[in-house]
Formats: sequence, structure tokens, C-alpha cells
Amino acid sequence: MPSPFGAKVSGARRERVLGSPRFVDGNFRNTVARTPVMKGNAWGTVGEYFFGGQRRKPPGPLPSVDPRAAWAHAPESGLRATWLGHSTVLVEIDGLHILTDPVWGERASPSRVAGPRRFQPVPVALDALPALDAVIVSHDHYDHLDYPTILALAGSDVPFYTSLGVGAHLESWGIAPERIVELDWWETATLTSRRAGAEVAITAGPSRHFSGRGLARNLTLWSSFAVRGPRHAFFFSGDTGLTPEYADIAARLGPFDLVMLEVGAFHPSWGEIHLGPENALEAHRLLGGGAFLPVHWGTFNLAIHAWDDPAETLVRLAPARGAQLVMPRLGAAVEPARVDGVEPWWRALDPAWAPRAAPDPAT
Repeated sequence: MPSPFGAKVSGARRERVLGSPRFVDGNFRNTVARTPVMKGNAWGTVGEYFFGGQRRKPPGPLPSVDPRAAWAHAPESGLRATWLGHSTVLVEIDGLHILTDPVWGERASPSRVAGPRRFQPVPVALDALPALDAVIVSHDHYDHLDYPTILALAGSDVPFYTSLGVGAHLESWGIAPERIVELDWWETATLTSRRAGAEVAITAGPSRHFSGRGLARNLTLWSSFAVRGPRHAFFFSGDTGLTPEYADIAARLGPFDLVMLEVGAFHPSWGEIHLGPENALEAHRLLGGGAFLPVHWGTFNLAIHAWDDPAETLVRLAPARGAQLVMPRLGAAVEPARVDGVEPWWRALDPAWAPRAAPDPAT
């Protein structure tokens, strides 16, 4: 069996890595001034992680919807997104089906018995997805590049679009090399779908993060991705901290009809490698707006904050920032152009929210 840790970058793939402007002195680097992964007192942060009192897991499975009935019909607007948990989203764009960072595994870990375990199953089985035109993998961390999911997809013919070097893992797990497109920042590949009779441009963009599946770090690249079709465009952040490069992305690749930004697993000590909800709103502004679908929350216990803190912070702050939030239940297929307001569905899991609910007009 192949290793869940993946494979080393070698051969022609290694030559491409060495030629990247982002690969300096043996490692990939962020272009924004480098900060450590950990800031301040690391032991204090570790203690907070293990002994802090935050509600890091919901009291029960999150409400979810089976999306298959919705997927049976094309979106009227031409753009529809189905959040399937964490950073996994099926985006239907101008007739194409594109899946981001697919994670169906039980744990965000190389182990089957240890590591962060998902709060609830994915709303739909992997083999129940509609025919895929592409899979985007932003970087090689376990909660984005999932070993069992890639093994399951190896038997299909779907192409993968990913960051430089990540193809070594994919190929070692059975993805044929001709199905792998690796991109450096600002590189674009054209995907033509004979099934949909259309094509989209897929461009890798900057992000502010790091990589690694074992002790070695930053030997593969991490990226955001912009996808532009004949009528619509969307942006997917992958994992990132706040970076002024988002303004460059807006200028070069925008505008976007749908912006998917990570909002969970953040902490002040973590060296600006994650956005969190407040910085996500600033990133959304730098990107020029668009319907904002938050990802990277509500699935794994990866951080030192309450599991619903990202959602509550966004609902509180977004109106004043002029951000149009799109926050569907797990599995709900939504067309951003048809979303009007947010229903805080996650509060149903917390009885403390009951007194705050609006009164029933029939009573």
C-alpha cells in the first residue's frame, strides 16, 4: 500500500519546483514578510489547546441536507455551490462540476485511530457526486489532501489541478500523471469539458500559509485558486493568512461572483497562517466583494475557539462591512445570486440560543 504521508518531489517535477520564484534556499516561501508559525509562548498555547474550556465540538451532528435532488437539475443562474464540510465544496459553474479540497475521510490525520475526527459524516457519499470535470487541491495538509478520498478518486478519470509539488503525493496514490496539472502562482490552465461543452480558466494565486505532511515543511507549494468560465467566476482561498496580495488577485483575476474564504482554525499565536472571520471580511473587501461562502469550519476540532465562533462572528460583523454572506446548511445546494440573508441554522444545536429566537407570529 502507498504511504498516507505521500511521496517526495523528484525528477522533472523537482526541476519545476527549483525553477519557481517562490522556492528559495530549499523551501517554498511566502512573498509577504515571513512570520513564524507560532508566536509568543508556545507552551501556553499548547496548554490552552489541551486544557482550555472552549466548546470546540458541537453537542451533536450539524443539520444537513441531501443534495442529490438539487443536483439533478442545472442551476438556473448558472452558478451553484454545495458546501459538504470543511473546505470541500462542489461548485457548478457554467455547466461544469468542480470539487475543492475533497475530504471524505474520518480523520484529518495520516492515522485511522488518532487525530482530529470529523463531527459528522459528509452529507452525501463520494460515489453519489455528479460527474466531475475537475478536482482542485490547494495544498498538502491532511484536512485538504485526504489520502482515502484520493484513493477512491484514483479509479475515475477526473483531472486534478493543484500547487507545485503536490502532484508527487497524488501520483503515488494512483492518480495518472496525465490527470495532474500543477501550477505555480499566476499560472493558468484551461479546462475544456466535452460533457458540458464549455471551458474554464483555472489560475493558481498567492496565499499565506505553509505545507507538509510529515516533519519536512514547505517542500510543496500552497495556493489559492480562481476559476473563470464564460459567464461566472469564483475564488477559493485554500488556507491562508491575510495578505495584501488579495488586491493583486482582484485586479488580475476578478471580479468574482462567489468568494470562498477560510474562517475557522485561527489563533493569534499562529503567525498569520489562517484568516479567521474578521480577517476574512478584510480579505473579501480586498478581493472586490462577491457572495461570500465561509469554509474551513464546522467539521474538525483544529483550533482553540468554540466550534461556532467563526459563524457567529461573521453574522455579527458582516452587515456593517457590506458583505453578502452565503451560509447554507451542510449539503444545501445554493445559487449565490438567489440568496437573501442568513439563517443561523447552527444555533439549533445550542439550547442557550432558544430565548433569542424570534417569536412565532402565529402565537
